[in-house]
Amino acid sequence: MFDDYVEHASAPVPGSARGPLPPLQYEGFEPSPYDQDDARADIFQEQADLAPPPAPIFQLGEVQCPLSAPLVSLVVSSDSLYMGLANNLIIQIELSRAEQFIRIQIPRKPNEFTIHKLFLDPSGRHLLVTSVQGENWYFYRGWKKPRQLKSFKMIIESVAWNKASLLSSSHSTSTREMLIGARNGTIYEAVLDAEEDFFKSQERYLQPVFTLPERHPVTGLKFDMFPPLDPKKVLVLVTTATRIYQFVGIPDRKSEDGGRVFSALFGSYRDTAPKIVELPGSPDVSELHVYSPNADQAYSLPRTVAWMNAAGIYHGNLDFGSNTDDLIDGAQLLPYPALVSSPSLSPTRQNATENATPISISLTEFHFLLLYRDRVLGISNLNEQLAYEELLPLKPNEQVRGLTADPVRRTYWVYTDQSIWEIGVTNEHRDVWKIYLEKGKFDVALQYATSAPQRDKVMSAQAQAFFNEGRYFQAAQCYAQCSLSFEEVTLKFLDVGERDALRSYLISRLERTRKTDLSQRMMLATWLVEFYLSKCNELDDLIASESVSQDVDNLLAERAILEEDLRHFFETYKANLEPTTVYELIQGHGRIDMYLHYAAVVGDFERVVEHWVMEEEWTKAIDVINRQPDLELYYRFAPVLMRHAPKETVDSWLRQRALDPLRLIPAILRLQHAPRDPLSPNHAVRYLNHVIFEQGNISPMIHNLMITFYASTPTSTSTASTTSTNHPEDDGPLLRFLSTAPSDPLTGKPYYDLDYALRLCKQTGRTQPCVHIYSKMGLWENSVDLALEKGDLELAKINADMPEDDDQLRKKLWLKIAKYVVQDKQDIKMAMRFLENTDLLKIEDILPFFPDFVVIDDFKEEICTALEGYSAHIDALKADMDEATKNAEAIKQDIAALQKRFITVDATERCSHCALTLMTRQFYVFPCHHTFHADCLIGLTKEFLPAPALRRILALQTELMKSSQTTTIDRTAITNPSLLPATRHAPAPAQRTLLSANFAVGSVPGARGANALGRNLLSAGDRLRDLIIPDALANLVTAPAGWIPGIGLGGGGAKRDVGEKDAEKVERTRRELEDLLAANCPLCESVVVGLDRPFVEAGEVDASWDL
Repeated sequence: MFDDYVEHASAPVPGSARGPLPPLQYEGFEPSPYDQDDARADIFQEQADLAPPPAPIFQLGEVQCPLSAPLVSLVVSSDSLYMGLANNLIIQIELSRAEQFIRIQIPRKPNEFTIHKLFLDPSGRHLLVTSVQGENWYFYRGWKKPRQLKSFKMIIESVAWNKASLLSSSHSTSTREMLIGARNGTIYEAVLDAEEDFFKSQERYLQPVFTLPERHPVTGLKFDMFPPLDPKKVLVLVTTATRIYQFVGIPDRKSEDGGRVFSALFGSYRDTAPKIVELPGSPDVSELHVYSPNADQAYSLPRTVAWMNAAGIYHGNLDFGSNTDDLIDGAQLLPYPALVSSPSLSPTRQNATENATPISISLTEFHFLLLYRDRVLGISNLNEQLAYEELLPLKPNEQVRGLTADPVRRTYWVYTDQSIWEIGVTNEHRDVWKIYLEKGKFDVALQYATSAPQRDKVMSAQAQAFFNEGRYFQAAQCYAQCSLSFEEVTLKFLDVGERDALRSYLISRLERTRKTDLSQRMMLATWLVEFYLSKCNELDDLIASESVSQDVDNLLAERAILEEDLRHFFETYKANLEPTTVYELIQGHGRIDMYLHYAAVVGDFERVVEHWVMEEEWTKAIDVINRQPDLELYYRFAPVLMRHAPKETVDSWLRQRALDPLRLIPAILRLQHAPRDPLSPNHAVRYLNHVIFEQGNISPMIHNLMITFYASTPTSTSTASTTSTNHPEDDGPLLRFLSTAPSDPLTGKPYYDLDYALRLCKQTGRTQPCVHIYSKMGLWENSVDLALEKGDLELAKINADMPEDDDQLRKKLWLKIAKYVVQDKQDIKMAMRFLENTDLLKIEDILPFFPDFVVIDDFKEEICTALEGYSAHIDALKADMDEATKNAEAIKQDIAALQKRFITVDATERCSHCALTLMTRQFYVFPCHHTFHADCLIGLTKEFLPAPALRRILALQTELMKSSQTTTIDRTAITNPSLLPATRHAPAPAQRTLLSANFAVGSVPGARGANALGRNLLSAGDRLRDLIIPDALANLVTAPAGWIPGIGLGGGGAKRDVGEKDAEKVERTRRELEDLLAANCPLCESVVVGLDRPFVEAGEVDASWDL
């Protein structure tokens, strides 16, 4: 696709004028401004030109520190700085509190004690001061004054501290084992301890362990135990002016155990020589330095070692994993650079400067710092090139003393006899990436590249290196990450014919293109599709051509991988592809599988289904429909799929519950008249059954369609002739549906149309379903008539029993059946057996249906059986009556026995209601042993009696009042009947009346007063209980009839007879009234009756519940 463009774009255009072409303005794949989060946002040269200059690698800064005497020596470690002055004054400065100076005076005169060097341990706590006279002093941080080491009688040139022990313990006062190198070439092992002990000095021990054979001063001394956490070996580096020694061996013990460590190590070299490297030099120039990346960690090991001598800098890496005695790996000698003297110096000093060697050196991560008499140089240890140079602002007659470094904090200091400068490491990594790039170490260069232009240069160089080496795929990945123009890279790969590598480059470039660059992304993605398809066809051709000659398994595997990559590409970049173009590309290459996959990826399932339908791959088409969410595809392809694959189609519908069955009706009707194997199930019915009974569909159209399928006669594929013969067993599925179809819960009617179902069943000659439908419609007579018309007696019997609530209708239906059996069947015996199936008809009911002349012999036995049944029934009724009579007599006897019951009452018994003595007036005793006065009983009983009982009590009370309207009752006479005279007493004082004033009827005589009282009682309503007066009613209930005035008094003749009748009437009334009042114990009965009553009545004040 792009090949033609590249091929023709470079050809000259005929007739064009020769001359300078205008600058080409690329619009597409040239580097362009990116978002801030893009790694290539600042790759343009214009931006690089405008970038601020980089910070210097090192920066020299003067330290303001007034000195009272010339400075002789300076040491720094762990931010503790010590200066030794010519007047034997030691100044201590904690750099974290630089404003505080601590002065330590050595009590010696300058002519007696001249400071030679200071030695400070890595923790900054222990300080050794050595003099030219061989006298040594020791100072521990926190002391007020130093102390002399009397046994240390040598000039110390170097000290190797035990860094692991000193940094791992911040509170220890001991130096642990350390090595001391003297000017006489002897190495000592010593231990100092600042702990105050009256019996011990600070010098725990000092022992010589080795003497160098040439007895030159030990200018450098270092040791490290390894492995750090479990030291099993120790390396000791020793330097003189011309030699460097390596002592490797096993220590006597671990340093933490205390005691001597190096005796055995050096003892092993008394007979054998250690590893020695000798270089010519002068005794004044020799220093040993090491560099550790993690110097602040106690158990870290140094990585680089450097020995300054007269010939140059001997340096290398320390390999603690080596099995030999030479642990310095890749040792090299770096000659000193030639210097250009400063014009301000005198000619003598200029010549000395040009030929001079450094005064001191120090190591950083990537550089050697060299101190000369007038300047500081920085030489890269990667390419041995000069990277930094700065002149020292020296005063006249000012002498440079040395260069010291803090091994823990990585600070570097230059000092003269008058000044101190600090060399700040500001941007040491600045050119590291460039050095590694020149060496071809691209991965390391990328680690130190700090800006996008730097990374771009590294990636461009690496890509070109890979391309030149023929590693095209790696070159493609690198080209995609650099700013080299798209056209240039594309032409490179096309020129060498590496289309696969170009495809890799395009993919990587597409991944890094901004999502907002829609045109670029679409062009890249489309071109990649073309590459994939072409490669697939190329592999197909190779497989076809080589399938006979050799094994093509590798080609098949490669094609499978490529096709999988293309599928993944479609899924990843479908948003950047134009579907129409991609379809045309795929069809042009004849890749049907990719055509279908891409359509599925972009959601064009309709295209996929259409393809499989055209290929008549019905199952595959259904599978595609099942995997997509669009319901419209179900409806669109339902007719054709239902006709050719009904089972699979219905299975698909059953899995998708969101389908609308009404929209599937046209497809379902395709199966109504389609030829079908009678032994195979009707899949349309299967789906409708699921919709109705599982999904609960209530659409009448669906229910009617179900009846249509059941009622229609299936067309068999095994026979060509159609028959209208209807077998009863064919009605089974239809009957089951009609019986079990859901109904409307509000109307109770089925959802299908009964008229439509009846008409359809009649057309197809289905009798039993018609009968069932008649019964659903409530037309029982029609259903029975139709069943009898078809001669189905059993079906008629079933429908005759259906109207269960209407016995007359049932009997009428059974009479129809009986008439059919007797008249139409003319089978008398069958009619007799028919009577046994129902209890509604008797022999006399069906006798009118018999012919006028029929022989009784045919049903004589039945008539006799009926008569015997009647007789047995009469006997049973008589027996029941006798049993009822016996029960009534037994009840009367029990009642009479109850009247003779008695209970013994104590004389001191009290009323259960008022708690007064029971014997003071008339009382009642209940079987539960509750006792009440008559008036207390009435007062309690009226509270729970129902309204009808209360009205009856008032009516009986009114009848008893008729005989006592004008005569009062003497309570004392009732209490003591013997005092009652036979004659009428004079009227007694007035006592309580039975009714309230509102209902008094004393002025109303006779029956008219009683009627008025009855009307008032009926209108009283809820005040019935207020009308009952317990005291007055008690007198009437408890007084004997003969003692009531006007009743039972002496007289003669007819008057006595009338009095006796009145007395009997009053006695009956009194007993009925007593039965109502004393029927139940009021205390026991009120417990049940008063369950729904509140504890506190309305209007009652009860404070017992208050908190």
